[in-house]
Amino acid sequence: MINIQERMEHYRIAGLSMIAIEKGKISKKQHFGVLEAGTDKIVDEHSIFNACSISKFLTSILVMKLVEQGIVDLDEDVNKKLVSWAVPDNHLTKHKKVTLRNLLCHQSGIMDPEGSFMELESFNKIPSIVEILNGQTPYCPTTIEVTYEPESEFHYSDAGFCIIQLLLEDITQKPFSQLMDNFIFKPLCMTNSTFSTSLSTSTINNFACGHDQHGALIPGKYSIYPYLAACGIWTTPSDLTILLLDIMNASKGQSKIGITSKQVKELFRSHGCKEWTGLGVFLDGTDDKLEFSSLGWGVGYQCMLAAYPNLEKGIVMMTNTDTGMHQMKGIMGEIYRSLS
Repeated sequence: MINIQERMEHYRIAGLSMIAIEKGKISKKQHFGVLEAGTDKIVDEHSIFNACSISKFLTSILVMKLVEQGIVDLDEDVNKKLVSWAVPDNHLTKHKKVTLRNLLCHQSGIMDPEGSFMELESFNKIPSIVEILNGQTPYCPTTIEVTYEPESEFHYSDAGFCIIQLLLEDITQKPFSQLMDNFIFKPLCMTNSTFSTSLSTSTINNFACGHDQHGALIPGKYSIYPYLAACGIWTTPSDLTILLLDIMNASKGQSKIGITSKQVKELFRSHGCKEWTGLGVFLDGTDDKLEFSSLGWGVGYQCMLAAYPNLEKGIVMMTNTDTGMHQMKGIMGEIYRSLS
C-alpha cells in the first residue's frame, strides 16, 4: 500500500476520504487531512464532499427505479412527456428521437456548447433548468438542440442530464431532490447525502471546502451547481458505499431500494455506439471482470467510484482538491492501482 499522507503532500491534497469493498463488505475505511486548509477541522467518516458528476450514476439508478414502476420509459421520445420545455425537432431527429436511454449514455445528439456548465456564480437567483436549456444563463449561452443524429456518436453532456432532470420533474410534479430522497436516500438511510443548491447552515461544519491545485481555497469555499442531475450531489464515501453495496445485493434479490438484477444488468451493459458506455456509468472488462466507474471533477473537488459488481469489490475516494489532472493520473490512480 502506498503512503497516502506522503502522496497527499506531493499533490497538495487538503483532505481525502476513502472506503474499499471486498467480497461484498467494507474492508477498509481511511480518512486524511482537513476540511479546510489552515484549520484543524479533520476529515472523518461524516465529512461531505462535492461529488459533482458522480451525480449521473445516482440519476441513472433513480431512472431505473422509475422505469420499474412504469413512470418513465427508457426508449420513448422524451418530447412525449416533457411539459415545460421540448427538444427542438430538426432534420437530425427525423429517424431517431432523443430518449432516456441515449441521454443516459451520452449519445442523444445533445452536445454541451463550448464554455458551458460551470459552477454557480454569485447570483441572487438560481436559474431554472428551462432557463439553462433555453440559453438564457451564463451556464449555457446558447439554446440546447440536437447537433448530431442520436445514437451515431458519443459526446459527454451535462445538458443531456438537465433534460433527464426536467423530464422526471415534469412527469412526477416533484423536485428532483425530493425524488432522490424518496427513492434512494431515505430507503438506504443515506443521511449525509443531498442534492441541493443551498448548503444548510446547520450542517455546514461537515462540508469540505474546495481547494485548487496549489492547495488554496477556491472563491466562496464551496462549488454549487444549479443542474442537480448532472452535478449536484454532496455526499460521503460511506453513503456512496451503502448505495454500491445495495446495487451489488440486487443480483441476489436483496436490494433495499428495490433494484432488480435485470435492471442492474441493464445499467452495466454496453449501450449505443460505444462498448464502454453503460447508463450513467463507464464500463471496462466483461463477465466477472466487468468494472463500472463514475468520476466527479469540479472546481475544488475530485472524486472517483469504481466497482466490480460481479466480484462484489469496489472503492470510493473523495478529495476536496482539484489537482488539475485526471483522477487516474493523480493520487486516486495511485491508490486504485495499489488495491488492484
